[in-house]
Amino acid sequence: MKKLLLFFILQNIFLYAQNFKTPFEKGNGNQSVTYEEMVKYYDNLDHNFEAITVKNFGTDDNGEPIKVVVFTPLKNEKSPVILINNGIHPGEPDGIDATMMLMRDLATGKISSNNLKIAAVQSYNISGMLRRGKYSRANQNGPEEYGFRGNARNYDLNRDFIKNDSENSKSFQQIFHYYKPIYFIDNHVSNGADYQYLFTYISTNKERLGKTLGDYFNEKMQPEILENLEKKGILTTPYVNIHGDSPEEGFPAFMDSPRYATGYTTLFNTLGTVVETHMLKPYKDRVRVTYEYMLESMNFVGKNVSEIQKKMTESSTQLQPGNQYTLQWKLDDTKFQLIDFKGYEAGKKTSEVSGKPRLFYDRTKPFNRKVKFFDEYVSTKEITIPRYYVIPKSEYKVIEFLKRNNIKMKKIGQDSAMNIEMYRMADFKTVKNPYEGHYLHYETKTISELQHRSFRKGDFLISTKQEGVKYLLETLEPEATDSFFNWNFFDAILGQKEYFSDYVFEDTAAELLKKSQVLRTAFEFKKIAEPDFAQDANAQLEWIYKNSEYYEGSVNLYPIFRIL
Repeated sequence: MKKLLLFFILQNIFLYAQNFKTPFEKGNGNQSVTYEEMVKYYDNLDHNFEAITVKNFGTDDNGEPIKVVVFTPLKNEKSPVILINNGIHPGEPDGIDATMMLMRDLATGKISSNNLKIAAVQSYNISGMLRRGKYSRANQNGPEEYGFRGNARNYDLNRDFIKNDSENSKSFQQIFHYYKPIYFIDNHVSNGADYQYLFTYISTNKERLGKTLGDYFNEKMQPEILENLEKKGILTTPYVNIHGDSPEEGFPAFMDSPRYATGYTTLFNTLGTVVETHMLKPYKDRVRVTYEYMLESMNFVGKNVSEIQKKMTESSTQLQPGNQYTLQWKLDDTKFQLIDFKGYEAGKKTSEVSGKPRLFYDRTKPFNRKVKFFDEYVSTKEITIPRYYVIPKSEYKVIEFLKRNNIKMKKIGQDSAMNIEMYRMADFKTVKNPYEGHYLHYETKTISELQHRSFRKGDFLISTKQEGVKYLLETLEPEATDSFFNWNFFDAILGQKEYFSDYVFEDTAAELLKKSQVLRTAFEFKKIAEPDFAQDANAQLEWIYKNSEYYEGSVNLYPIFRIL
């Protein structure tokens, strides 16, 4: 009787597996699912399995709802969550097909989630997935058809996690804060050099994670996951971030600043990995290893939930007012580790196109040798964490962004004056060509001033003693790489609004010099020190104007203030 029961159970599992084969599995191994097939498949899983649900969160820029498929073990809504993101670049569809199989196998009981809830964005860039073709990924070995990197408004969504130009990124923030994941996986396909590895990865930068989480993730968690992949015969190496050169000379760890998916999730102490399967390997194999990485991640996280949660809590308590926080990092090219690297001999040969020397990799000459992996970053700019930020209610765009990221704030109850630290923009550079819809600033420098300043009823006071402190620091501090200032939120402060007419201000300037010994002395010294200035009448008037009470004080004044 028991044998008969077991037979029927196995038969039902087999029939379920046949009925729920994915379009990828039904094909020749080189075909990726279409958007319509994907949606239909997940709706079918939702209909047939109690543990599977599909939820909508916001929309793509084309208006289509962004769908999250969720596996919940035994309907335990309080289970820790692994969040998976697929199709941010739909020309890299490995994760889309792999996750469909993963969810099916969880639903049928073929694999276990280890009591974790698994939430996966079916396809984040829906409009890019719908722009299906064969040629946009010129260097990629399959699948036969795939989506496009940009979304409906041509944004690269993996640069939009701070500036939020797209509806997609607003939706992602809604998803992220709803699930509060313990681990995040973002599935991609690599580009760049050729080598033997099928699987490469970007671990969230350990310096930006902080010592507690950074050491744990890079010294214990990720190595164990990768070791289990290696036991399955899957070669792994850190993401080879090289274009046009051979990796034999070494390569750096990728710095995922907050504009990127894992850079953003790090701001809330969520560990994360960007999966980067190798573009030149067969599509069928790439899908398989993406599946296996997600599976091994579930296995590790499920066994170590308490330890991970403890590390996350410890890390969140280390950023206290008065402590130092690094805003800018630089690769330390004096420190590296030697890693075993399985590559192909690289060389130069004559291009059949240009007749000039070109790089090529000889796959008949594989090698295994030590190469330098530069994975140490040093701090180049630190600030003291303030107790509070004060944001005028006029900066409603910033307030909107903070609220969307669950930042707690309170309104000032009445007109008030308080001692604050304020920034004035001293210098910055701007890219010559637009980058993701912005003329991005960089190498920003500020000078700080202490003032007693008045604020209005309804302005906002924001404590840094909250979970989102890293998000506050990375967006509100102008010198941070992906600050709101660098993404052009405050460009209006850089423009002067009032001016003077030379013929009128001549008399005023003369009177100012007569009345102020300090101004007159500084003026004479400047003429002595700068001969060109001494010969330029317009420059002299401009200098007097800008050093007088007539000049507006708001030019270059950053409109968000700090209380130390």
